[in-house]
Amino acid sequence: MAVDYQSLAVKGVQALSPYQPGKPIEELARELGLNPEEIIKLASNENPLGPSEKAMAAARKALEELCLYPDGNGFALKQALVNRFGVAMNQITLGNGSNDVLEVIARCFAGPDSEVVFSQYAFAVYPLVAQAIGAKGVSVPAKEWGHDLDAMAGAINARTRLIFVANPNNPTGTVHTAEAIDAFLQRIPERVLVVLDEAYCEYLTGDQFPDGLKLLERFPNLIVCRTFSKAWGLAAMRVGYAISSPAIADVLNRVRQPFNVNAIALAAAAAVLDDDAYLSRSREVNEAGLLQLAEGFKKIGVAFIPSVGNFIAVDVGEQSADVYQALLSRGVIVRPVAGYGMPNHLRVSVGLPEENERFLLALSDALQSVRKGG
Repeated sequence: MAVDYQSLAVKGVQALSPYQPGKPIEELARELGLNPEEIIKLASNENPLGPSEKAMAAARKALEELCLYPDGNGFALKQALVNRFGVAMNQITLGNGSNDVLEVIARCFAGPDSEVVFSQYAFAVYPLVAQAIGAKGVSVPAKEWGHDLDAMAGAINARTRLIFVANPNNPTGTVHTAEAIDAFLQRIPERVLVVLDEAYCEYLTGDQFPDGLKLLERFPNLIVCRTFSKAWGLAAMRVGYAISSPAIADVLNRVRQPFNVNAIALAAAAAVLDDDAYLSRSREVNEAGLLQLAEGFKKIGVAFIPSVGNFIAVDVGEQSADVYQALLSRGVIVRPVAGYGMPNHLRVSVGLPEENERFLLALSDALQSVRKGG
């Protein structure tokens, strides 16, 4: 009799379903026989500008030493983060993307006898990492598509160890002010760690930006996570980081795998932090794209959730799965979010102006086709 290896896995893992990323261009081309050069992907919140030239130059130079292990401590990247944000070296934990850091945090501070709190409609990785380590995930109902911070604070009990807060939130694009986050943190016991996931924070500026790093000195139980995959344009490199108190960072760095960030990613990330012109251009293109998509949705007559990220969730109705397939057949990849509990929505990433326009035309056509039953 064959061994049931799934039954041998730890309980939390047995019930997991693999995370479903956005469909790659090559996969759609194979499935439908489309020309990959004519497909646009607006599914994974990637930067449509392509990478920074400074990052590319640093990556090319790093290729010359492919035979060597990377710096396991990531000194150069940490120094670049210190220079940019004014934090200390011993506050930083590097990760193979911010997902890696989120998992390390969960493994360090939660387990089968604890609870992890997160919001409804929040990043899918939060419940996944909680379940994988055997912790009880507590999903708090959302408020106007965003986090209900009062309800999340009220969900804390003696077993609570972690709270995940995405600000801005993916996939809804909502954001809380600095004052709201501050007031929320004041209600959280120091024994409960708050993970403030700021993966999209670089798209915010001025008073709109609730910078979590400014709160670290007052709240020693706070961990701020960020990534180079979005506004910094390095999604393929997989590099993220957490900034926390030295005491928390010390714990995280005990569990973090050595060499978890490769040498090319370390070099590119350190270089792009010095490319303010690229970041400014990313913001400009994104702001214009958000406006273009919002105006397009209004003309088509579909509702959407106003967003401050580099994506918008649009309500295409009960036949969203059919609309998604119709878009694929037209060479446009977006992201279904039924797995987030949003079965009527599709999430579309901001692209270049011509990509946004093509998507809007395809969406209008797809909606008409689906409604006619074609």
